[in-house]
Amino acid sequence: MKSYTIHLIRHGLTDGNTKGQYIGSTDVPLAPEGLTQLLQLKERFQYPNADAYFTSPLLRCQQTLKALYPQATPLVIPGLAECSFGKWEGKTANELQNDPEFVQWMEAGGKDAPPEGESSAQFQTRCCEAFSKVVEGLMKTGTTSAVIVTHGGVIMTLLATFGLPRANFYDWLVDNGCGYSIRVTPNLWMRGQVVEVYEQLPLGIQDPDSGNQTIVLDIAREAANRAWGDVEDHPEES
Repeated sequence: MKSYTIHLIRHGLTDGNTKGQYIGSTDVPLAPEGLTQLLQLKERFQYPNADAYFTSPLLRCQQTLKALYPQATPLVIPGLAECSFGKWEGKTANELQNDPEFVQWMEAGGKDAPPEGESSAQFQTRCCEAFSKVVEGLMKTGTTSAVIVTHGGVIMTLLATFGLPRANFYDWLVDNGCGYSIRVTPNLWMRGQVVEVYEQLPLGIQDPDSGNQTIVLDIAREAANRAWGDVEDHPEES
């Protein structure tokens, strides 16, 4: 039976990422060093090509796709935008530590909606519905490979929901410009809506012979700690 390959790639570095800001729905561009890093990754490693390309509507994702795949004409998927942090957008956890609403939100595990923002349940529903439509579109048209450039929160949510092997939300943390390749087998998708996660991206980034000793998940956890505090203190999400 035909299977479908989807490459999920997180956008490049932004100024907000380096500062630990909540920039979910804020439409910021790549930082200059973010673009440089993407081009260096592209030169040193391999990003797989595909038959179809999709992107979040936010500028940082569209710029990332253009840098990695200049030949591509992507389809914009609004449902794959990052979670909205409402009135906390652009602020850091340190700046918000004396805000009673923020303290309550953190104590509740970040599941409730921030003021004027999205709850984790709303975000999960939106992302998963958008991804499911992409998968259904690939199957309907017989398109066997796709690239999706999106956000860290989207990737973690999708893989915690659909991914095999099963892992918790924070286990799918990934650095800017990196991601995962997944395989969708129609009978498994139709029966249980699961996908096989089989490769980290770009290809070769964790190959010991490449000379790159970066452990992608460790770097991503460090970045998350800067924004959220110790991620081990947060309840696991699914």
